[in-house]
Amino acid sequence: MVDNTMEQQASGASAAGAQPDNDGMTLSGLFGIMRKHVITIIITFAVVLGAAIGLTMMSPVKYSTTAQLFATYNDSSEGSANSSEQNNGSSYIMSQIKSYPALTTTQSVLQPVIEDLGLHTSVGQLKGQVSVTNPTNTAFVNITVTDGDPARAADIANSVAKSLSSVVENTLYASGSRSTVKLSIVQPATAPSAPSSPKWKLNILVGIVGGLILGVFAALLKDVLSKRIQDGDEIGEYIDAPIIGRIPEEELLAGTKPAVVSEPGSPVAEDFRRVRTNLTFMAPVEGTNCRLIVVTSTGASEGKTTMSVNVAAALAENGAKVLLIDADLRHPSVAKKLDLDGSAGLTHVLSGQASVKDVVQRYWKPNLHIMPAGPKPPNASTLLNSPIMVELLNNAMEQYDYVLVDTAPMVVANDAVIFVRRGGSLVMVCRRDQTLKRDLRDISEELATLDLSTTGIIFNCARDSKKSLEHTNYYYYYSNRSTDHRKKRRFSLK
Repeated sequence: MVDNTMEQQASGASAAGAQPDNDGMTLSGLFGIMRKHVITIIITFAVVLGAAIGLTMMSPVKYSTTAQLFATYNDSSEGSANSSEQNNGSSYIMSQIKSYPALTTTQSVLQPVIEDLGLHTSVGQLKGQVSVTNPTNTAFVNITVTDGDPARAADIANSVAKSLSSVVENTLYASGSRSTVKLSIVQPATAPSAPSSPKWKLNILVGIVGGLILGVFAALLKDVLSKRIQDGDEIGEYIDAPIIGRIPEEELLAGTKPAVVSEPGSPVAEDFRRVRTNLTFMAPVEGTNCRLIVVTSTGASEGKTTMSVNVAAALAENGAKVLLIDADLRHPSVAKKLDLDGSAGLTHVLSGQASVKDVVQRYWKPNLHIMPAGPKPPNASTLLNSPIMVELLNNAMEQYDYVLVDTAPMVVANDAVIFVRRGGSLVMVCRRDQTLKRDLRDISEELATLDLSTTGIIFNCARDSKKSLEHTNYYYYYSNRSTDHRKKRRFSLK
């Protein structure tokens, strides 16, 4: 696994140098964004679908029915019309019938319907219930009426059809003589058995499709507007370094003991052992057998100290001689994290007030040593760049297998660069929903300017992956805490 990680780092670096960045959205990138914001998609989908169902439920039930009329030429002559008259009549009808849909919704047609049926409505209201069409290149007129009562809808449609026919035949064209156009009802309206609205299937389908589309759009919008890292896969977009560990958000890490000390059989302890394994493949400092690991973060509150003490304990658990130095002189926190006396430390050594053996403390195992930072000095950068610091590191690398240096966040100071210049491997801690994308990009550019690189990333507060959930039974098998919980559960069921 580690070989693959290192190979991916090397291939990623070469690819970055050989090919231009591709800013276009790929299908895999889209799926990655959807997976990252799956909760947003689900919530948006549920809201849209719920709104569609709610609006459909609140919509009044309506029934629609249609009466169909057919227009014919009414010859005024007593005998049979010749072909020329018939053709002229047909052309006349086709030109006139196009205006009948508008004619149907006039007061001349609708007012008699209101009076005939005794409707308590106005012409304008009735007009909103009537829809009239003339299919292209036909002599048909279709009158559709929508109403809450199916029987009344049929009565209105038939009455409108009769009124339109009467207006066309008796008043529109005729002046004391028979009209040349005749409208006959060829299909009277009948009371519909099923409502025409609301359309449940169509509305739910629109809700489902619309919910999915808006959900994906919301996920894309959230991803674009998000200023913080939400997923480990995002980190590679801003800094060229492999992820050597994913640590989930775990209450156990808030304590004053590393996970491998307090709960050696817990899943999070295994995660730190995985980081330990990856660190063993990093190259030691030239001329020594010691690996100098420089731990930093982009900003504050990302968990770099928590990662430092847990990784140091995991390395010591394996028998390696480990020294953890709290070099974050601006905000020392290692001593507090491990519940040690931090009154004397690195500051005293660098200022010549104490020797190394006076401030180094043994923790948990004989091979795990801690050097607290001591009190905050006014000149932290000067002390860390002093010859005494160089001598301290050189002596430490002769005595230990691993020297871990917990340094200030990069946005606060670039102290980490001092130790990387001494041959250290830079490990960056990024925390979900805390690390700013802008800061990560700026730090990557700064390191590139200094011709330095990040060796690995530890992603803190990572969401539990599906793979980790599949291995729950594995951790459940040998964890004392899980075993005790399982026994209690079994007894409670008896």
